[in-house]
Parts: sequence; C-alpha cells; structure tokens
Amino acid sequence: MTIQTKSHVYDGPGGPFAGTIAWDDAVTGPRAGVMVVPNVLGQKALDDDKAAELAALGYVGFVCDLYGEGKRTTRESPDPAVYMNALNADRALLRDRLHASLAAMRALPQVDAARCAAIGYCFGGKAVLDLARSGAAVRGVVSFHGIFDAPDYACPTPIAARVLVCHGWDDPLAPPASVVALGEELTAAGARWELQAYSGTGHAFTDPTAPDKPGFGYRAEADRRSWAAAVGLLSEVLT
Repeated sequence: MTIQTKSHVYDGPGGPFAGTIAWDDAVTGPRAGVMVVPNVLGQKALDDDKAAELAALGYVGFVCDLYGEGKRTTRESPDPAVYMNALNADRALLRDRLHASLAAMRALPQVDAARCAAIGYCFGGKAVLDLARSGAAVRGVVSFHGIFDAPDYACPTPIAARVLVCHGWDDPLAPPASVVALGEELTAAGARWELQAYSGTGHAFTDPTAPDKPGFGYRAEADRRSWAAAVGLLSEVLT
C-alpha cells in the first residue's frame, strides 16, 4: 500500500478551487470516492490527513475547497470566519459550490462516480447535510459537530442519501432544540437518518487542535466512536 496525495484545481462558481486527492496506488480500477468538507478555516493539513486515512480504507479521499484557491484562514486571522460567513449568507451558492466539488471528485479517473459519499466537520458538517438535502449524487453523508439550520431554498424529497449525524450534546452552536428540529426536518423529508450524541462533549470534538473551553474542545472518546460509526456507514452505502 502506497498512499499518494496531490493537489487538484477545479472549476466552479467563483473559482478556481484547489482541493487535495488521496488514493492507494496499489489499488487498480475505479473505487468509491469520499469527499471531505473542511471546517470554518478551509482546507488544511488535518483534512488532507483524513483524506489519506480514507484512502487507506480503500476509498479515494477528496478534500474539497468551498472558498476558492488561496482563500484560507487560521484561528489567528483577524476574522477566521470571513469566507464561511459569506457562504452562510448565500446558501444557494454554497450548494452550487458543493455540487461543483462533487462533480470534480466524480470526474477523477480513480473514482467510481456511482459510489460517492461525503463527510464534513463543523461548517463542513452543515455543508454535507445541504448536499443530502439538495439531492446530490451521494449515497451517504456524515456530519461531525455540524450546524443544523435548514437552507432557504426548496429541496427535493425524499432525501435519498443516508444521513449520519455525530453530535456533541453540549455544543452551544447546535443546542438541543436545533437537534430536534433537524430530526423533524429529515423525517418529513423521508430521509433514512441516525444520530449519535455524546454527553460531556461540545463543538469540534474531532479536532485535536481546537481550543479547550466550555462547549468546545477535542474529546478522544467521541472522536473514536464517531469515526467508527462513520466507517461503518461508508462501508454499508459504498459497497
């Protein structure tokens, strides 16, 4: 097994965009693709590592770029959420960039376009829910500590993609009322969905670099359990 990674520039509304591909070059022929949607900061080493981890499981990992080539922030930036906020204010543009990113992954020669899924973290967790809501060609999505507010455009029903939501119960960005609202929304949309909620756990629980403060921070047990659940779902929907 030799995991290969390379950058991949692709087109879309407001592009160009620059993502990262990871695959095992010992595997021959197309295989299932899993798109990784980053958190508020955009594509970074932590996301590339997750794509490589997916490649080691036999998938093609593709870290998408929703902001545009060269548009990234850090926690030390004057406004780390500047690019995210622009997309939160235009959910249709977010949808269109997600669909363009998915199309770029499906067009890769290593990817079986009929077998695709997506996972996302924080803002990316919200984004993959929008992928499922908007009828994208994915078999399943996994939202890790995502945000749950519904988009402001009409969505097709029923939702075809399987949906797994991995949620820290103490997350102030997704309080219990929003969790109930998401469950009601997905049920009304005919989705096949499931929720794992972790006690004593807040936002960003999969991110070892996240600041540890009330309602936020890395939690190893929740990280381990949520990843095991995600791997199980991907195995089910992408086989």
